[in-house]
Amino acid sequence: MQMTTLHIFNPEHDIALAFHLANFTAPHAARQLRADLGFLPALWAKPEDGVLVDHVDYSRQAFTRVSQRLHKVMGIEAPLPAFVAWRDRQPLSRMQSVAPWGWDLALRASLRRRGVQEQLLPTDSAIAETRQLSHRRTSAALLPCLRMENTVGESFECRDEQEVLSLLQRYRHVVLKAPWSSSGRGLRFLSVERTPFAQQQGWFRNLLAQQGSVMVEPYYNKVCDFGMEFQCDASGSVRYVGLSLFHTVHGAYTGNILATEHAKQLIMERYVPTSLLHRVADTICQRMEPMLKDRYSGPFGVDMMVVARGDDAGGFLLHPCVEINLRRTMGHVAIALSPTDDDVAGLMHIETGDHYKLKISKFTVNS
Repeated sequence: MQMTTLHIFNPEHDIALAFHLANFTAPHAARQLRADLGFLPALWAKPEDGVLVDHVDYSRQAFTRVSQRLHKVMGIEAPLPAFVAWRDRQPLSRMQSVAPWGWDLALRASLRRRGVQEQLLPTDSAIAETRQLSHRRTSAALLPCLRMENTVGESFECRDEQEVLSLLQRYRHVVLKAPWSSSGRGLRFLSVERTPFAQQQGWFRNLLAQQGSVMVEPYYNKVCDFGMEFQCDASGSVRYVGLSLFHTVHGAYTGNILATEHAKQLIMERYVPTSLLHRVADTICQRMEPMLKDRYSGPFGVDMMVVARGDDAGGFLLHPCVEINLRRTMGHVAIALSPTDDDVAGLMHIETGDHYKLKISKFTVNS
């Protein structure tokens, strides 16, 4: 059977991008996540597409369970797609295009070994370009362009210990970030009073040797996480897709709100004027187009956060660019499952345990 697009959920992508190796073995947790939630692209794939999974029967059962909950909670119909096993070479050779969570050398090499046509895969140099754009210095470069009234945020790329010590003295409490890392990983917190640099000196030196630099940012009193999702087409045009209201625990993703764009804006109005969000989205489109043109096409997301103002005036400030993810995100998944009725809303979250499970539950927007 001819399939139009082969979709792949490869959540180990961020780690693979950091190592930048064709022969790369992901950590156990990432492999388990891929095996358990490999069906995920079926939620937005077209009927004529295929979804590459570790275990076809398990994925079909998991998808059926989630699609039933989607229909019950959200009234959304998700037709059963064609699942293709990684070990099955013949269907992979008949695909017309490939759409992974994100491109990296390890995925490219794996697909080549399994018979996917060379012309459907990005070149090594194109993946290297995506990797460079995925460095946190891209976020640091975009951030000043997004600084407007009622916004906050600074980011510095450091290559020696004295630079870090100087920033720690200046801000008193900072966050150290690996240039390439997956969600919730590659972060260290320093404070003059409680966590001196000496406690993270070994980590800093190892990261410097591996990745060449470390990003340092002031620590902010975060109130909530959210993001904006975008799509860059082959011509380099960037389009805003929508808001992503998500939850994290220790920096790791746990869930997304499924609601209309209008309903999500009402939630964010508690903290940030919609007019400011529109200005930020427009500016990201304008600034990212020249950055990405002829270098990257596909989905991407910009993570943001609301922080407490921290002065006598009270209130909130917007941090408009915590990081840029040049790949598909769970926010894109949530938008694909958005209702059309403002009165309908759900919560998509990942339950952890022996296995990862995607759960859909009811959500009240005014809660």
